[in-house]
Amino acid sequence: MLRGQPRKPRRERKLGRPRRALSECSDLLVKIGVISDTHNYLDPKVIQFLADVGHILHAGDIGLPWLIAELEAIAPVIAVSGNTDDPGLNYADTRFVELDGRKFLLHHIVDPLAPVAQMQERILSQRPDVIVFGHTHKPFSEKINGVLYFNPGYAGKSRFGMERTMAILHCDRGGIRPEWIPLE
Repeated sequence: MLRGQPRKPRRERKLGRPRRALSECSDLLVKIGVISDTHNYLDPKVIQFLADVGHILHAGDIGLPWLIAELEAIAPVIAVSGNTDDPGLNYADTRFVELDGRKFLLHHIVDPLAPVAQMQERILSQRPDVIVFGHTHKPFSEKINGVLYFNPGYAGKSRFGMERTMAILHCDRGGIRPEWIPLE
């Protein structure tokens, strides 16, 4: 399998990282919509696929605020700024949120194999279960040192023959299972 391609995350656990008590996670399946790199385009299929999620995470390169407002009509949205977003729109660079007993860190540009020093510090201090990122326009899911690094892929307008995807994270006591959804 090529590096960076979606695959089933390995079960690994970094020593010293406390194991989450099962009672902290819901018995019910929680669905989290994950999207990135919309570049001011909201495909009508995205709205359809997100119809029954409890939360939406947007990993940057959003476009204008109308897009977030459309998503918020579906479910609560946590979003971060991307490298093409106008700084005047005041999207946060990084967000940290706990959903269903799991900690999510969102940041647009992340290198899972070599996080920059500031990101490494955040990982150590906030101890996320999942890091959601975008920028590469390529789906990615890999567990590294006990943290799931997750990129939903590219959901903007079709260009350069790139595959367009979004994702749903299915979360329950058994863990987190990603599902990529093609937008073609």
